[in-house]
Amino acid sequence: MPDIKAIQSELRTAELDGWLFYDFHHRDPIAYRVLGLSSDGMSTRRWFYLIPAKGEPRKLVHRIESGALDSLPGQKLVYAAQDELRKNLSRLLGRAKTVAMQYSPRNAIPYVSMVDAGTVELVRSLGRKVKSSADLVQKFEACWTPAQLESHLAAGRVIDRITQDAFAHAARQVRNKVALSEYDLQQWILEQFRAHSIVVEDAPVVAVGPHSGDPHYEPKPNGSAAIREGDLLLLDIWGKTQAPGSVYYDITWVGFLSRTVPEKYARVFAIVKAARDTAVRFVQDSVAAGRGIQGWQVDQAARETIRKAGYAKYFVHRTGHNIGQEVHGNGANMDGLETQDVRRIIPRTCFSVEPGIYLPEFGIRSEVNVYVEEKRARVTGAVQSEILALLA
Repeated sequence: MPDIKAIQSELRTAELDGWLFYDFHHRDPIAYRVLGLSSDGMSTRRWFYLIPAKGEPRKLVHRIESGALDSLPGQKLVYAAQDELRKNLSRLLGRAKTVAMQYSPRNAIPYVSMVDAGTVELVRSLGRKVKSSADLVQKFEACWTPAQLESHLAAGRVIDRITQDAFAHAARQVRNKVALSEYDLQQWILEQFRAHSIVVEDAPVVAVGPHSGDPHYEPKPNGSAAIREGDLLLLDIWGKTQAPGSVYYDITWVGFLSRTVPEKYARVFAIVKAARDTAVRFVQDSVAAGRGIQGWQVDQAARETIRKAGYAKYFVHRTGHNIGQEVHGNGANMDGLETQDVRRIIPRTCFSVEPGIYLPEFGIRSEVNVYVEEKRARVTGAVQSEILALLA
């Protein structure tokens, strides 16, 4: 059940007349989560649900799926014919002139742009203005409860340990001249996850050599590279506990399968580390000083460090993403490259800081998670200070 009063308070603060939810064929998972709806039922017809800034909510459903929103409070309107849909949608909106929807102008923030252009046009044709719900979504989708923070920290303790164990396992296999591929190590990590009750949407990234220069490399059973002495090994690992409502922990570390780390790798890691730490300090200092900051500004702090070092064109993705019940959550991303994320960083949200430099022969990324509180921001797990010499 949504917290109607809390949503209405935020609507009034934002000077919005209402939040209009819409779905068809389960296309908007945000609506289901914010409203506390089950996505298991049939959804072959359109439905609308309006939470006004004042007064009781209202819902509009098709006659043959009239029970679709029965778990939610408010007056029910129904429709069958298209003319009846338009008429009752206008009644649903009532005096609301400006409503928020899961929409982003010019798709600037695609993570919340769930409502199709035609539906936005339909609402506008009824004389209403449509604004983005991006800030509302962050408030009611991305903010963690104390229990979720604990689930993140618990997952982090396990994943930090498994990450170090994975490096040790790779080193042991190399020393003993036992064949080990990227895919083999990935599956070993997943076995450890199962043994420690960690769940994951997608398998971790395990990459050596040129594959480490592909930020979203996926080792496959056939064709993944062998892990050998003298290889740079990158591990991008994420997961969460099995507790209901648990949230993700997501990190990237790098090691080198030798007794010492060559200077060319250490030099690039030092630049990535400096970018990571600059971005984290920017967040921490801003939160402590009570300065409001937006996602793109954090990206700028990291990106400028890499630009000054001469590697700007090799940093090809945003600095970080929001973290929630999905590894890529629906709060502010640290992004001024792929999008201009103008959402403010707010308390009780968490995000990754993961700058990287991706060269043709190898790539380096270092990733930590930052949790923001009212007066401070903190890194929630272990922080890599140098490339691990795995055969030392």
